[in-house]
Amino acid sequence: MPEAKPVLVTGATGYVGGRLVPLLLERGHSVRAVGRSAGKLACRPWGRHPGVQIAEADLHDEAALARAAEGCGAAFYLVHSMQPGRGDFAAADRRAAYNMVKAAKHAGLARIIYLGGLGDAADDLSEHLRSRAETGEILKLGPAAVTVLRAAVILGAGSASFEILRGLTEHLPVMLTPRWVRTRSQPIAVSDVLAYLAGCLERPETAGRDFDIGGPDVLSYQDLIRLYAEAAGLRRRLIVPVPVLSPRLSALWLRLFTPVSPALVRPLVEGLRNECVVRDPAIRAVVPFEPLSCREAMARALDKVRQNRVETCWSDAGEARPAEWTQCGDPAYAGGRELQCGYRAVLEAAPEDLWPHIARIGGATGWYAGDALWRLRGLVDRIAAGPGLARGRRHPEELREGDALDFFRVLRVEPPSRLLLHAEMRTPGDAFLEFHVERISRNATELTLLARFLPRGLAGLLYWYAVYPLHHAVFGGMLEGLAKATGRPLLEEPRRYTKIFRNACAIFTK
Repeated sequence: MPEAKPVLVTGATGYVGGRLVPLLLERGHSVRAVGRSAGKLACRPWGRHPGVQIAEADLHDEAALARAAEGCGAAFYLVHSMQPGRGDFAAADRRAAYNMVKAAKHAGLARIIYLGGLGDAADDLSEHLRSRAETGEILKLGPAAVTVLRAAVILGAGSASFEILRGLTEHLPVMLTPRWVRTRSQPIAVSDVLAYLAGCLERPETAGRDFDIGGPDVLSYQDLIRLYAEAAGLRRRLIVPVPVLSPRLSALWLRLFTPVSPALVRPLVEGLRNECVVRDPAIRAVVPFEPLSCREAMARALDKVRQNRVETCWSDAGEARPAEWTQCGDPAYAGGRELQCGYRAVLEAAPEDLWPHIARIGGATGWYAGDALWRLRGLVDRIAAGPGLARGRRHPEELREGDALDFFRVLRVEPPSRLLLHAEMRTPGDAFLEFHVERISRNATELTLLARFLPRGLAGLLYWYAVYPLHHAVFGGMLEGLAKATGRPLLEEPRRYTKIFRNACAIFTK
């Protein structure tokens, strides 16, 4: 039976939350989706569904979370703090969980359903798994009845675990691996995780209970690598475990061959030393269905990747807001002087002709000019523990607010006139890249490209002036490349563009 009150879904733009919302809607529930950016939530395929209410709240903002929970009957807690810039993720998770307890008490929530990590408390748990277990215990301090689902590796297109597995197996025919590749785990398909989450909401007898969830297979990580190779039609991988690779070295190694953020890689790698298998399969009797095997889960995930139907991705989590300094006024209060580099060209085309090619930028398409320089910058960023270009993009042609795009984050998408990107690469400052398309006559369209940078101290100034010649070497070529891709002639060749866009104030404050 659908809940009479809206169901609160925290982490609604995350990997699991972004898939749970449409499933709950399909089952007849009304949903209040919570995220740090209302715009990012609204851009999801379900964002304008009549059964969805959008609430903007950071879980570290107690008052905002309390407002978001008002009027709801139950809540899903699907957040974690293993993100770049979070610092001590365990402490951040602790604060967020306490805020959830207070919000649940304030709103009178009857239930909380929490997705945690699988691991025996008797083991020497990694910091990540200890934090997941601690979060569950904190949530139980409030009056709401808490259901805890504990999962190990989640297999699905776009999940962090699957992308690590995919990156390693596709790039390395021979692997020197640490001993943890022999650790047993019980993976579960993301579709089965969603079925258990929704099933627990709809079965009152699950309230106040803890459940282990997993698929039918118990495998080592070595087995998973070989199984992926078979599912992907690759040659059998040679795996040689060696005793000298520590979690720190393993994380460094994984950075080079997988797209997953270092902020996620290291905690996940440290957790791989713990055996994660289902000890009590009681959930199978309460929410009965036949879970997918690992082989079936991998085959489905690969099909979605090949068909460009990845609904959510591990990289979806991230801020989707302009920094304060990008808004109107002097950025000096933010600690520095804004620096710019821009180019402008005019094409014999309509904005609608240009937009599809702008929307394809990055990923497999590349950046229309200087791709070798972009790849070099991506490599440098990976070495510096940044995302590099390895994340690519979720879909080759579709962009939505909050998407990761190589080492950028999409902040605004306004077809056919504007694309605003925030740089998440390692830089001593805050950087944005904007494409702006404007019809200036019946047969002419102005295309402008502007980089904006607020340096942090001397290092930021040195960085900007070091890359400044490269901007001029690449930006004009990018406009030419876009014109060539469009197949329309240039009426005015690319030239430097030194003043801020005419509607700069408006575009950064919408």
